[in-house]
Amino acid sequence: MNKKIPMRQCVGCGEMKSKKELLRIIKNAENEIFLDITGKKNGRGAYICPNGECLARAIKTRGLERSLKTAIPKEVIETLAKEMETVAER
Repeated sequence: MNKKIPMRQCVGCGEMKSKKELLRIIKNAENEIFLDITGKKNGRGAYICPNGECLARAIKTRGLERSLKTAIPKEVIETLAKEMETVAER
């Protein structure tokens, strides 16, 4: 029997990919928004491809804001973009 691969939809491009391929952005109980590298932290999560294009599209279409059910300040978006760049380089 094959093991089921958990699939998630990117909030930027809308493509379904395996959970391992995507980065998780979460909003915790304190309304802090950050990149969850482990994918195990508590909070409302949104999945995104590890590239700047999908992040830009998710912000432009408000897909990220819809998924996290909150408005996202510019500073947080800049921090997320920087964090994603460092993760993508690995």
